[in-house]
Amino acid sequence: MLDRLSVRRTVVVYGPRAADHVWDSYVRPQRWPEWSPQIRSVDYPAETLRPHTGGVVHGPVGLRAGFRITGVDPAGPVRSWTWSVSMLGVRLVLRHTVEPVAGGTRTGLTVDGPAPLVIGYLPVARSALRRLVSRDR
Repeated sequence: MLDRLSVRRTVVVYGPRAADHVWDSYVRPQRWPEWSPQIRSVDYPAETLRPHTGGVVHGPVGLRAGFRITGVDPAGPVRSWTWSVSMLGVRLVLRHTVEPVAGGTRTGLTVDGPAPLVIGYLPVARSALRRLVSRDR
């Protein structure tokens, strides 16, 4: 039944920050709280993202979400990484992209999962992505 309630939605944000800087903020989990206010801290065994590794994101009010990195592609004009996140028995699959464009960066996020969770998360994600691609702080 949950499969019938699953959706895929994409958010795209543009900003003036250089793609190399955006990518660096993405692939270093310890930097996620700098631009994603819903993330308080991250437990992760490496400095940068690697496929087939996992960790825990700590959110507000003690919320914890386990995650597993399923792919990282740092090459090409469009860099990407994918992960699955599980919390309270619910799983989301998220694919992030970073692409240099004139004047800055285009970043995208595609989220697959239960419709209420995906639709509820999109405004939070859009806000965090705007911070990510804004001028260097």
